Amino acid sequence: MQKRNLIRFDWAMKRLLRNKASFGILEGFLSELLYEDIKIENILESEGNRETALNKTNQVDLLVKDSRGELIVIEIQNDYFQDYLLRMLFGTSKLIIDNMERGMGYNKIKKVISVNIVYFDLGHGEDYIYHGTTNFVGINKHDYLLLSKEEQLIYHTEKISRIYPEYYIIKVNEFDNVAKNTLDEWVRFLKTEEIEEGTKAKGLKEAFEKLDVLKLSPADKADYEYFIKEWRDNYGRVVGNYNKGKYEGHIEGKEEGKHERNIEVAKNCLELGMSIPTIVQITGLTEEEILQLKSS
Repeated sequence: MQKRNLIRFDWAMKRLLRNKASFGILEGFLSELLYEDIKIENILESEGNRETALNKTNQVDLLVKDSRGELIVIEIQNDYFQDYLLRMLFGTSKLIIDNMERGMGYNKIKKVISVNIVYFDLGHGEDYIYHGTTNFVGINKHDYLLLSKEEQLIYHTEKISRIYPEYYIIKVNEFDNVAKNTLDEWVRFLKTEEIEEGTKAKGLKEAFEKLDVLKLSPADKADYEYFIKEWRDNYGRVVGNYNKGKYEGHIEGKEEGKHERNIEVAKNCLELGMSIPTIVQITGLTEEEILQLKSS
């Protein structure tokens, strides 16, 4: 099957997918992930949408309002974030508050879905796609709290989990590149920037045609090439700092181990009655360190 190298999805979110003509790509991705037919009403502006020097290459997000009025925030994070799970919580909480109007009833609070595409090791688990919801479980009976008929009319849903924010985490680097279903085809694209011509996944056929580097305008192509250069430089810095820290830690560990061995040798020499100057020559320890061992 023909394959085509395509534009990175994070750059496409910055420049191409905000246009209504390209909504089909995002709608397809969200439909495959959420297992329902998603229609995008419009793209909203948020603080996270605004590009800064800190998020030019490491983080991209897009705030979508669907045809049901629900808010879906899609975030791509390339760099390691120690407190990323709390960042997700903050993001959904802020969206809820920002979309409340004075005097608005709680039943008008908008549903928020947080989709997080990460390229670093987040948490510990065997899967590469995780879904988080809120449910209430009885402490004694271990049953799930359900909505009454009246509450179902108020909230327009039968499930409590549909009221609260939902979270999706796609750990791209954990995917083994073997697509077992149409959602996997999307994850493979997120990891490799490749799409097979015969894909069945919603949105990927359109992406196959629209996200071709060769179809970019000269201005967009120059911007994309600059983005890739910045991304590679940033990736090199992150990996370089990680390897440097790992090497320094290894050297520090070796020096610490060598020092501990010299202390044990010095103790043995003291037990044999050897002179302090001789022990200094053998171990490399200072006279003060050896005297401390002798008095302990």
